[in-house]
Amino acid sequence: MIKKIALAMIVLGLTTSCVSKKIYQDLESKYADLKKERNALADDKESLSAAKNQLELDKNSLQSELDKVKAERDKLATDYAATKKSLDNLKSSYSALEKNSNDALESNMKKNRELLAELEAKQKTLNAEQERLDKLKADLEASSNRLAELEKMMADKDAAMKKLKETLSKALNAFEGKGLTVEQRNGKVYVSMENKLLFESGSWTVGTEGKKAVKALGDVLGQNPDITVLIEGHTDNDKIVGSIGGGVESNWDLSTKRATAIVTILSENKAIDKKNLTAAGRGEFAPIGSNETAEGKAKNRRIEIILTPKLDEISKLMNEL
Repeated sequence: MIKKIALAMIVLGLTTSCVSKKIYQDLESKYADLKKERNALADDKESLSAAKNQLELDKNSLQSELDKVKAERDKLATDYAATKKSLDNLKSSYSALEKNSNDALESNMKKNRELLAELEAKQKTLNAEQERLDKLKADLEASSNRLAELEKMMADKDAAMKKLKETLSKALNAFEGKGLTVEQRNGKVYVSMENKLLFESGSWTVGTEGKKAVKALGDVLGQNPDITVLIEGHTDNDKIVGSIGGGVESNWDLSTKRATAIVTILSENKAIDKKNLTAAGRGEFAPIGSNETAEGKAKNRRIEIILTPKLDEISKLMNEL
């Protein structure tokens, strides 16, 4: 769908000097959908973190219950031993009293039967508690294994993103200091390119130096097919006056065209799966600097490329919990 939108925008840019209201509204709608998708990814991450915390709470709860059951089992074992000792004593008394009194013999036999019945009941209780203890151990081990697997998968994702960040920093080293930065935060990698590296003022045509940077980025992305790529266009808060180039109605429009231009260059790399690419225009509504200064405006005029690991495997594991 993003590809179709991008192609439609390019055709419109070549055939007319202004964008119709309907197309603008369609783009605005597509942007809202993309924003929801981004929020959904953030919610997924929060859900995964919450699930991990819940697993840890469950593990601690199971451990507490396991300790309690162990204590109960030990108490039952102690009672069992004491009762058995009493039975042995009664058996000794039984042997002694057997010589002297049939009545005493009958009484002791009755007590023996009662003690045997009590011992049998305690043995059954002890066996039931042991079975419960074994089940708790199995549940705890299963939960611990799932938690460990989830933690490993998340650690692997973090390590992969760290490696990706290092690879990108190395590949784009020649452009750092020219308006390009590479950062890792919140489990994602952010590649930010200021407009001075990519575009002339009011234009969405990528310059020679900018194309080199984008293609170098594309070479790394082509080697990492399990990464989703969101390209966001940003502007300062200067209003669009008159027509620019092929016609731009607003900063929303300009930021979207610039994001799409980056997607177009990346799409030329055959190793990149087009389904992993998303273009979005955010206008002037996500500044990183003050629009009251020229320096701040320059920082706000930028392309941000947000690289996110796919969480399909983690989501599948969470569904199995």
